[in-house]
Parts: sequence; C-alpha cells; structure tokens
Amino acid sequence: MSALLKELRFTVPWGQLAAKAWGPSDGRPVLCLHGWLDNANTFDRLIPLLPNDHHFVALDFSGHGLSSHMPEGVRYQHVDYVSDVHRVVTQLGWRQFSIMGHSMGGVVGGLFASVFPKLVKNLILLDSYGFFPVNADMIQTHLKKIISYYSRLEGVSAGKIYSPEGALQRLLEANVSLTQETAKLLLERGTKTVEGGVVFSRDIRVTVNNSLPLSTEQCVLMLSKIQADVHIIMANEGLTADMMRGVYTDVGQALLKGFRESLKERCQVTVVDGNHFVHLNEPEKVAGIINDFLHARSYLHCNL
Repeated sequence: MSALLKELRFTVPWGQLAAKAWGPSDGRPVLCLHGWLDNANTFDRLIPLLPNDHHFVALDFSGHGLSSHMPEGVRYQHVDYVSDVHRVVTQLGWRQFSIMGHSMGGVVGGLFASVFPKLVKNLILLDSYGFFPVNADMIQTHLKKIISYYSRLEGVSAGKIYSPEGALQRLLEANVSLTQETAKLLLERGTKTVEGGVVFSRDIRVTVNNSLPLSTEQCVLMLSKIQADVHIIMANEGLTADMMRGVYTDVGQALLKGFRESLKERCQVTVVDGNHFVHLNEPEKVAGIINDFLHARSYLHCNL
C-alpha cells in the first residue's frame, strides 16, 4: 500500500467532516469507520498492509478527531454517524463500496448496510457485532440516563487542559487495551494544542454512548436486510472475552446466529488472538484475513 494520499474534508451544515485517504483514487473504494471516542488514526497501522488496488478513506465521525462538533443542543446518536457516512459517500460519488468498521464503527457500518443495502458490497467488522441492542426491558432506563447525562453536560465549559504526558496517561487509564505507541497515534489526531497544554478534540457530548434503542429482535431483523458479504473478525480478548464473562453473552450469540442464519455463506466469522484494539496494536494478525476476503470477493464479483 502506498503512503497516505491526502487529507479530505467534506462539507456539512455545521462545518466539515474530516477524513484521510490511502491508495489510488480509482481503486476499489473502502470506507473505514473508527470506534467510540477514537478517530481515523485507528487505521494508520492496518491500511498500509492491505491491498494496493483499493482506495481507503478513513473518516472522523462528527465530534471526533478533526471533524466539526455538532451545533449546541444537539445529541449525538448512532443514526447521526450513519448520516455522516451517507453524506461522505454521496460527496465522493461512490455508487457501491465496502465498509470496514471497528467497534462502534462496525455498528454504524451494520446499520448503514441494512438501511442502504445496495450501496455496500462488503462489510468487515473488527471486534464488533454490527449492532448494539438495548434489552427491551432496559429501554426506558437507557433513555432516561442519556437525557439526564446530556442535561448535565450542557453546563460544562471547555475541556480540561493536560500536558501531552498527562493526556497520554489519561487515555491509557481509560483504555487498557492500548499500548503507549498506539495511544500516542490516536492522540495525534485526538488532541489539539492550546495555551498551557493540550485538550481532547472530541466533543464532550460524544462521551455518551447513545446507541439507537433497538431491541435484539429488531437488530436481527435489520441485519437480515444486509446484501453485502460480511466478515466478522473477533478478538479473543475483546468482545469475545466479554461474552465468556457473561457481559454480552445473549446479545452476542443472538447477533452472530442472526448473521449466520440470514446471510448463510455470505457471512464468515474468524476469531484472532488479541484484545479489542488488535487491528491497531497488532495489525498483521488481521491484515491477511482482510486481504483474503477482499481479494476473494473481488474475484467472485468479477466472475459472476
């Protein structure tokens, strides 16, 4: 894969969405979607290991990385990130493309692929089930918690100023799956310099994990609409480990079952050694799997 091609900016009513691109502009398009509170740099170590005949665009969701924050009073939801994707691919003029999403980016990718099934050729989920259900009996509690949290945030002023070392320590404390090297990589795009140090560039409102309040049954119904070929790459010390500890057992199993029953041979599931950030910490563990999947699917579609 060639070096980073260029930085991209896409116009939205509240400012801009930022992205970065690798590979030939006429290559097979792949949109890369980062996880919750992360940014496009999460793919910096993986994309150089992927096919050089593909064009990769890694997006910063609204309120993340170098993208503009949403207007005051607006609440970020997963559906807003789905809208980000639609705005970007419309401006790029992509008629069909692949999506590679990590964690929440996989959820956004799953939602987009189910809402706009004809646009998505391949869907690669990196330690993500593609959807994030809320148990039906918890929807009321979920909504109440989100509304209350947003109300408290409306009185919060500018973010705390850290030294560069302090920001690194804060990120590592909040996410034990990162290494010092990979945390620094995320901070390169996730902080900005101010007088006295640095601040996290993400909008404080995105710290609310505001998923769509869809039940597991609704998510399974939605994933059945996906027409893309899907490869789910799980980390044995990531969400898979959470399943073994009972955190996502019912939800995870139900979603994987739904994918297998609905998509049949169009869905593959692979488990690799590593944690939730294996794609960033040890990209060589997933690169070969992704390369084989993209090449196989490209060959299959060329010969249909």
